[in-house]
Amino acid sequence: MRKTTRPQPPEEHPADSHDLIRVLGANENNLQNVAVELPKRRLTVFTGVSGSGKSSLVFDTIAAESQRLINETYSTFVQGFMPTLARPEVDVLDGLTTAIIVDQQRMGSDPRSTVGTATDAHAMLRILFSRIGKPHIGSPQAFSFNVASISGAGAVTLEKGGRTTKERREFSITGGMCARCEGRGKVNDIDLTALFDETKSLNEGALTIPGFSMEGWYGRILRGCGFFDPDKPIKKYTKRQFDDLVYKEPVKLKIEGINLTYSGLIPTIQKSFLSKDREAMQPHIRAFVDRAVTFTTCPECDGSRLSELARSSKIKRINIADACSMQISDLADWVRGLKEPSVAPLLEKLQHTLDSFVDIGLGYLSLDRPSGTLSGGEAQRTKMIRHLGSSLTDVTYVFDEPTIGLHPHDIQRMNNLLEQLRDKGNTVLVVEHKPETIAIADHVVDLGPGAGTAGGTICFEGTVDGLRASDTITGRHLDDRASLKDSVREPTGKLEIRGADRHNLRNVNVDVPLGVLCVVTGVAGSGKSSLIHGSIPSAEGVVSVDQTPIRGSRRSNPATYTGLLEPIRKAFAKANGVKPALFSANSEGACPNCNGAGVIYTDLGIMAGTATTCEECDGKRFQASVLEYTFGGKNISEALAMPVSEAVEFFSEGEGRVPAAAAILARLNDVGLGYLSLGQPLTTLSGGERQRLKLATHMGDKGGVYVLDEPTTGLHLADVENLLGLLDRLVDAGKSVIVIEHHQAVMAHADWIIDLGPGAGHDGGKVVFEGTPSDLVAAGSTLTGEHLAAYVGK
Repeated sequence: MRKTTRPQPPEEHPADSHDLIRVLGANENNLQNVAVELPKRRLTVFTGVSGSGKSSLVFDTIAAESQRLINETYSTFVQGFMPTLARPEVDVLDGLTTAIIVDQQRMGSDPRSTVGTATDAHAMLRILFSRIGKPHIGSPQAFSFNVASISGAGAVTLEKGGRTTKERREFSITGGMCARCEGRGKVNDIDLTALFDETKSLNEGALTIPGFSMEGWYGRILRGCGFFDPDKPIKKYTKRQFDDLVYKEPVKLKIEGINLTYSGLIPTIQKSFLSKDREAMQPHIRAFVDRAVTFTTCPECDGSRLSELARSSKIKRINIADACSMQISDLADWVRGLKEPSVAPLLEKLQHTLDSFVDIGLGYLSLDRPSGTLSGGEAQRTKMIRHLGSSLTDVTYVFDEPTIGLHPHDIQRMNNLLEQLRDKGNTVLVVEHKPETIAIADHVVDLGPGAGTAGGTICFEGTVDGLRASDTITGRHLDDRASLKDSVREPTGKLEIRGADRHNLRNVNVDVPLGVLCVVTGVAGSGKSSLIHGSIPSAEGVVSVDQTPIRGSRRSNPATYTGLLEPIRKAFAKANGVKPALFSANSEGACPNCNGAGVIYTDLGIMAGTATTCEECDGKRFQASVLEYTFGGKNISEALAMPVSEAVEFFSEGEGRVPAAAAILARLNDVGLGYLSLGQPLTTLSGGERQRLKLATHMGDKGGVYVLDEPTTGLHLADVENLLGLLDRLVDAGKSVIVIEHHQAVMAHADWIIDLGPGAGHDGGKVVFEGTPSDLVAAGSTLTGEHLAAYVGK
């Protein structure tokens, strides 16, 4: 018999053997020696309860190391301007590719930053108008609201032929900035009565501006400037003295032998407070600004930020201010109608950018929308715009819950975009809780089993079907479906909203029932936040928990943020007969070696700085003498190391009983943060944990109406049940709860639903349904009704 030889498969090329990202021995934050292999050029979704270690693995280990290695390829000069990144705690990281992080961090809240400037769409429009706008008024900067028009003339000294000569030169720059509002679109008027009490002298404490005390540097400047008498009541000042106190422009002075700058109250306030966006201010500063400053639309530019010259140049009867104020979906259609061969490449690029906005579900925005007003989900999707048309392949894209703020109708769009990025040959890593996005994963990594110290291990790795069959928390809850309630609560009153017309609302009249759980829903951009936050002021009796991120340094922790540390410090001080300040790591009790940080930070210039545990206090942050004082058998360091669940019992009974502390801890436990330790730095908390920490803080406010903006953000499927229980307890305690939400479980659990739409932007702004969830499902007349019916299986 003839012997047949089978063809041998071609030998694999060595370059094709690197198809995995390998992680071995990851111990960042709460990770416990995690080892995982992730397939490249696939869509991998990371699941697990909030605080289980998903972000620590994806962002703080894989993405952080990729960025650190890329930064090291730049020259030392360039690295000096870049953030220094420490090497994550991991034994082996192999097969990494360039990581592009698209996270939920709010976009810069600079008042000059808009959606257009943040995505380069505005820059392309400026070039377009400078090329084909009629009349021609100048270069692209003539259409920029960040460039002022200036001109000047003078003599310049030149070296010519070995001789020094002087010549007269003139120059001018044509910018697009409105001179009245300086490109901000708003002008402010300051109420002087809110700045000082004119019946008092400066030394008697006349100033009522936060931070402007006579004890600090500002007081020394006021006393030493010599422009007025600090012991004379302000109302007795001469006109010159009053002008110097309130309006004087900055001037350099020598006071007590030190060179200092003096400026009047209003220029100082404008520089220190009003240069920031309102949302970026600390609460007490924001309260002062709201009290003292009125912002009105600039009468000269009508809020467009642009000069009359910039607005005079038009294309097809549209100027650049009109174009930026148009809804992006309309602007895309307008650009599509421009046929100008001389700028064809520019039009093509601009068209692609605007279409990307529409594809990603942000077609309802306008380019002049301040970027600081975007929600976390909108900011994340806006950052995605620049990556959608990228020609890069074999890149690792890292997303942090990209479906946040999305209606179920829009989640399919987001899924399509994630699949498009993968199909171009990229590795896509997604941290996500929504079952609709978990379902499209090629590979799933489930972390847990719990949160904090109870998490940080891999519970499951494999396919979605495998996850569903597994006995993990995520697997068990993946197919959870909340059912409609058999009976709903009856309202005890109503909150009337009449003629609401903020942003895209169209003269909306609606009654919001009180004493029940009322859910306001609708597609992203339909006008939900405009209706609720714009019509229900944060007055007395209204507690508003919005999406603004909590701010805190590595010295801040749940105990300091919630005010919990105050009663604990007082209890320790009273029990030991010493000052409360001794029990603060930011005050007198701090370890002198590390200043209460617990670690010593060493700056190594362009190299990543190192943090080593303080040898003197062994990371406990307090002086040794302070740790000798005990309360209920624990010292202050041991008390702050307790998790919330343990601390609730400790401060509720026995020797350690502190009712004020126990009340705050009970609220933290209620929102599902029982695993957090009291002294854990805020910088290590995930987005969902920070949102719930804020909710717990506001639950202590004395208010009858709670307004919550997407409280399910960052919540695992299992935690949503706990949240619904919390909302029920609030309503049963006699509170009115109004929730802006997309999650179908919350909709199904509501007593009353107000649905806005039918679309986004100018296609929305109307109430398309109000009634019970059962009626909404039965009617099936809106997008929300259709998706809710599918969710509850009707």
